[in-house]
Amino acid sequence: MKFEYAPAPESRATAQIAPSYGLFVDGEFREAADGRTFKTVSPATEEVLSEMAHGGEADVDAAVAAARAAFPAWSALPGAERAKYLFRIARLVQERARELAVLETLDNGKPIRETRDSDLPLVAAHFFYYAGWADKLAHAGFGPNPRPLGVAGQIIPWNFPLLMLAWKIAPALATGNTVVLKPAETTPLTALRFAAICQQAGLPRGVVNVVTGDGATGAVLAAHPGLDKVAFTGSTSVGRAIARSLAGTGRRLTLELGGKAANIVFDDAPLDQAVEGVVNGIFFNQGHVCCAGSRLLVQESVADELLVRLKRRVATLRLGDPLDKNTDIGAINSPEQLARIRKLADAGDSEGATRWTAPCELPSTGYWFPPTLFTGVTQAHRIAREEIFGPVLSVLTFRTPDEAVAKANNTPYGLSAGVWTEKGSRILWMAQRLRAGVVWSNTFNRFDPTSPFGGYQESGYGREGGRHGLEPYLDV
Repeated sequence: MKFEYAPAPESRATAQIAPSYGLFVDGEFREAADGRTFKTVSPATEEVLSEMAHGGEADVDAAVAAARAAFPAWSALPGAERAKYLFRIARLVQERARELAVLETLDNGKPIRETRDSDLPLVAAHFFYYAGWADKLAHAGFGPNPRPLGVAGQIIPWNFPLLMLAWKIAPALATGNTVVLKPAETTPLTALRFAAICQQAGLPRGVVNVVTGDGATGAVLAAHPGLDKVAFTGSTSVGRAIARSLAGTGRRLTLELGGKAANIVFDDAPLDQAVEGVVNGIFFNQGHVCCAGSRLLVQESVADELLVRLKRRVATLRLGDPLDKNTDIGAINSPEQLARIRKLADAGDSEGATRWTAPCELPSTGYWFPPTLFTGVTQAHRIAREEIFGPVLSVLTFRTPDEAVAKANNTPYGLSAGVWTEKGSRILWMAQRLRAGVVWSNTFNRFDPTSPFGGYQESGYGREGGRHGLEPYLDV
């Protein structure tokens, strides 16, 4: 007998959304200087959620000036006093976690199960963790008297809006810097709700500023001469442009960019466990993850068996209403991203790979793409080389560990990798040879505020998280 899941929707009334929102500058919400606005849309229903102020040059100037004016007093506070503010923010995030999770799901399209159980606990954990560092910076290994840089411009993507905010703002504030944050155009709501949390926590005016807008707003912020530091998470092409604009200016820069991670399964791996790791690696957040395990490298002797189990498991994934607690696969964030996923999937077909799509019905409204596997993939295929940033897995095979390393490293990226085997010595051998910032052992997509994260090559440079995440915001 097959049991069906009854709908279990989370109430959207938990997150009240105003008809319009302003920019958050110098502790207050205000309209854009030129009055421009844009709309943010739910990707699951295509309904307009709210209208946002569109920040321009004058607004970025005002936000940077507010952050600069707040910097002397904020940086002069004892670390223990700064920590109190971060602890307050962390507790408020926990208290308002349900509201924030619903808001993130509505604006982003990811399942409520992920925002509720993964994103929000990690957001609070990052603020708690860096609150603990605020009065211990002299013991972090960066010299006896590390100093803050000044004003940090931070630009975050749409795939983990609130979590990426926490990754950047928490260490910046803990080290005594002030911040101007530019959230993604398609997911600004939780950043503005976080600004209200800063008000509720009594954070001094100007310490955190939020300027909403499109890519042009981000370009103005990244190139602003009043910044001491720029932190960017997003596409490799935009990261290159930011690096060019900052070259020779003396301003510090960290980049966390794209990826094409290999998830490597050896013949001695526990296959059912590996299948769960592969599913989590590529279908978590609809594949909208920089470190997604979008290339499955499986040892030839177990490839057929693994694929049977993998397809059986993927066929059970539930796609649909992101607010339903039973949903595994939510909506694609925007029509532009959906078009890119379709274009690259079609390239896989035209280049001779074999497509398998999970049997699921797509909703009639919104932006959706079903979980998809490609077999018969070679390293020359576009789907094996280019970041798709969607629920599409390319399957390749290997015979020896050396071949697995060669294929895994055959990419311009270097953000993450996963290794599945029962042999600890093999895991260490592989980790020493894989060119990736993070190598997971018999798991995937595991994040912790105490652990550094970052990449090599076209995946960027610098580290976020852990003790290492303090250094980009310190003059050392």
